[in-house]
Amino acid sequence: MNKKKQGFNPYLPSWEYTPDVEPYVFNNRVYTYGSHDRFNGYAYCLNDYVCWSAPEDDLSDWRYEGVILKATDVEGNADRDSCLYAPDVTQGPDGRYYLYYVDSKRSIVSVAVSDTPAGYYNFHGYVRYKDGTIYGTREGDEPQFDPAVLTEGDKTYLYTGFCGKGDKSRSGAWATVLDSDMLTIIEDPVIVAPSEPYSKGTGFEGFEFFEAPSIRKHNDTYYFVYSSISMHELCYATSKHPTKGFTYRGVIVSNCDLHIDTYKPANKPMFYGANNHGSIVCIKDQWYIFYHRHTNGTNYSRQACMEKITILPDGTIPQVEMTSCGSNNGPLRGSGEYATYIACNLFCDEESMYTDFTGAWMDNQFPKITQDGRDGDEEIGYIQNMKESATAGFKYFDFKDTKLVKIRTRGYAKGEFEVRTSWDGPVLGTIPIAFSNVWKDYDCNISIPDGVNSLYFTYRGSGSASFASFTLE
Repeated sequence: MNKKKQGFNPYLPSWEYTPDVEPYVFNNRVYTYGSHDRFNGYAYCLNDYVCWSAPEDDLSDWRYEGVILKATDVEGNADRDSCLYAPDVTQGPDGRYYLYYVDSKRSIVSVAVSDTPAGYYNFHGYVRYKDGTIYGTREGDEPQFDPAVLTEGDKTYLYTGFCGKGDKSRSGAWATVLDSDMLTIIEDPVIVAPSEPYSKGTGFEGFEFFEAPSIRKHNDTYYFVYSSISMHELCYATSKHPTKGFTYRGVIVSNCDLHIDTYKPANKPMFYGANNHGSIVCIKDQWYIFYHRHTNGTNYSRQACMEKITILPDGTIPQVEMTSCGSNNGPLRGSGEYATYIACNLFCDEESMYTDFTGAWMDNQFPKITQDGRDGDEEIGYIQNMKESATAGFKYFDFKDTKLVKIRTRGYAKGEFEVRTSWDGPVLGTIPIAFSNVWKDYDCNISIPDGVNSLYFTYRGSGSASFASFTLE
């Protein structure tokens, strides 16, 4: 049997929390840049910027490149009171790599530079007008947030913005043009996507700009990727010009799988979503969307995922499902042991599109992906609070002659796990479990149809179980 390493979602180790990812291919490697959450953190982006990379022909082989910028390197931030929000990187006309970022205490765009994609990045300056005024501080400027950059020739296009629903003080996503020094504005900022109060008649209604701008170019078309006012979805708009004429086109991915009707009703959430941030990239002639999901029952421990996408001849991108196999070249093998942190569906009878906004997490109403130990400990993730009706889904596997399913659980629980190949399909087998303070294995004989299928586990019984892994034989 082919035992080549497989790719999963999330594509990085389960103890790494790097959301807001901007992916790029430099020198035949895929580099990802994002903010850096903390496991069990109390706020967004508490850790330093790090970089991970993989060979473009093996997206299962990710390498930690180390810290590329410390929060304490931000001016006046020796006490780390200011966090490093979502960054972006571009290669300048001089061949060097430029990191654009906004820290949480100042609404201005900082720039750092490195000779290599993986850093270390050293402070270069602040984005500014020709007279030296820092962008974001001039009268009429709106606060800077989530910079995105694209360099063409001697010009770099910069996109920024954050616009909460109903906030009339924020107009939308702004675009401007920088000179070859990567700092100086040479064209006045303009709006490229409206905020919710200013969207009437624009075509963006219901999918207005919220945050997370990102910019890419495919052929002669610019793709502006962003998070809408619903937060959980990454939308896109296109134009033939980098700073004007953008038309709303659709949703690329939702981190609760809303709108998707291929395997469930379109309005049924299948994961606990919240804010989203990412972008598209072409790797070996295949396009991907990078995005993030939420873990640990909070907004503050996010992990990056990726899915294959298709750009159709008319420029549209059909929305894709969240999967467990996004970085794999096709479905996962229908044999072997799999950790449950790769679940792409997680829900129970009490539906929720969002993580902790309902307050329900405080009383353990919902199942959640978590880990033991502290931030930085290399502890493999698992699902906690598999209570009555809790369902974990995994997509997709290529099954062949699978006759036994084994699960590993622990906790104050007495009941059984039902096994299905669709979230609402017939039960193919049940696996009884019992109370245990340590991880224990349970199994059942089962006949899973050959071919590409999903796998769903639903707990029925008293108490709640932690669910570490399952094995297919």
